[in-house]
Amino acid sequence: MSEFHEARLPARLAFGCAGGVEWRTDIVALASGAEQRTSAWARGRRRYLIATAARPLDELAELLAFFEARRGRLAGFRFRDPADFKSCAPSAQPAATDQRIGTGDGSRKIFELTKVYGAGPTALARPIAKPVAGTVKVAVAGVVLAAGAFSVDVATGLVTLSTAPAAGAAVTAGFEFDTPVRFDTDRLDITLEGFAAGRVSACALIEVRD
Repeated sequence: MSEFHEARLPARLAFGCAGGVEWRTDIVALASGAEQRTSAWARGRRRYLIATAARPLDELAELLAFFEARRGRLAGFRFRDPADFKSCAPSAQPAATDQRIGTGDGSRKIFELTKVYGAGPTALARPIAKPVAGTVKVAVAGVVLAAGAFSVDVATGLVTLSTAPAAGAAVTAGFEFDTPVRFDTDRLDITLEGFAAGRVSACALIEVRD
């Protein structure tokens, strides 16, 4: 990953944002009318549009300062996807058994946070590299670990257990997380709509990944 700042875009500056996940699928139509479909990506990529509503000038100044500090498209940052920021449903609270992140072998202590979408053979596991500090819970074989029994690198999503789980023991976790993104523009246009309010033209964010 290129330059990345661990700063999070304040949620209030993204209120009313639009966006979601996209895939890149190549489709070849055959003479018979059948199709051949292939995906160039192993997993989807998130895109968002923010700052389209009229806002107080103080908020616009805060967004401008955040944009300047990232040098436009240069540096990545954290963004909370309002529809997908937990290991569980958005209305629930993360539990240590939400997501399976590995299986013990008696010696392995480091596990990567992941979130699974779907079920069965078509399920997709998404690496979670930007967990929110203080939100990660871990369990081994269904037993919730004390906070001192593991550590979390919030810049990489790696969980290190103090004791290696026994062979075959399921390692699970629950957490909140941010999506690593960058601005998809080097220009931020602001329109003054009153003495104390203004509007920023639709500002695109795009997920960054290794």
